[in-house]
Amino acid sequence: MIMMIIAFLLGLILCLLSGIPYIDFLKKRTIGQYIRDLAPENHKQKEGTPTTGGVFIIISVLMASVITLFMAQKFSTDAWIVLITFLFYALAGFQDDFLKIKGKENKGLSAKGKLLRQILIAVLPILYLMATNDKASYIFIGHYSIDLMWFYPVLGIFAITGASNAYNLTDGLDGLAASTGVFAFFACAVIAQLSGYSYLAIISAAVTGALLGFLRYNKPKAQVFMGDTGSLALGGLLGILAIMGKFEFYLIILAGIFVIEALSVIIQVTSFKLTGKRVFKMSPVHHHFELCGCNEKQIVIAFAIVSMIFADIAIYMFKLLMQG
Repeated sequence: MIMMIIAFLLGLILCLLSGIPYIDFLKKRTIGQYIRDLAPENHKQKEGTPTTGGVFIIISVLMASVITLFMAQKFSTDAWIVLITFLFYALAGFQDDFLKIKGKENKGLSAKGKLLRQILIAVLPILYLMATNDKASYIFIGHYSIDLMWFYPVLGIFAITGASNAYNLTDGLDGLAASTGVFAFFACAVIAQLSGYSYLAIISAAVTGALLGFLRYNKPKAQVFMGDTGSLALGGLLGILAIMGKFEFYLIILAGIFVIEALSVIIQVTSFKLTGKRVFKMSPVHHHFELCGCNEKQIVIAFAIVSMIFADIAIYMFKLLMQG
């Protein structure tokens, strides 16, 4: 528990300290966000806001995690796999951001190109887990377990890739992805600690602190956006933590707000293709509420509260099922 607190504080302090010089660097290089034409009209005023803020989130998380893991003597091959995969996702996201900045429009990697990178990166922790853990193919729900055998790698890759995409979709309003992510990673930290995966708890706590620090610069009106550099990596990490910590079942709950955002896009696209009608005024669903008249701050606060509730439910269910 002490090491979790240290990781949290290091992530928080490092992110707060690195934010100012990094944002100044972005402003001097005029590295800003380009808003897509389909975005709500009021988003046009965000044009030019510095982006790729995920860079200093990633650096803060990696530094806080490495320092605390060494202090706790918990650095292992498992921890390396988690952190390296996290870094690979960040690099994929940075490539997407770089192409948008270079092209001076909101068009980075193609959807297929981005998905291919996400899948290939997800293969790394899955292969490692299957090679080193005799119970890798099992899903655990309390004291019960289900062996998915050959289907587990497919599910694992889907979980990591899906989490990465869902988090990426949520990053559409100032402070939304960061504030909702704080509670999701906090739940990961608690569940990992209770499961005996203290190295995962330390990494999760470092992310929780870093995201809280990032909110200092990303809350409405944002001084910087995390970009795909941050959102792809953080979402992927959520999936990786659940896979490596064998709490895949609880990922659906603790990441509930991201699941809802992704489902809103799936429902919107499916409905339009089948019926020619849209269920929402715009998807992801946070844009729907914008067009219904809610202001950005109201939506972010409401979504953060919902994320907190999902996190509490996940922790409560985990404790309850473990006792049962």
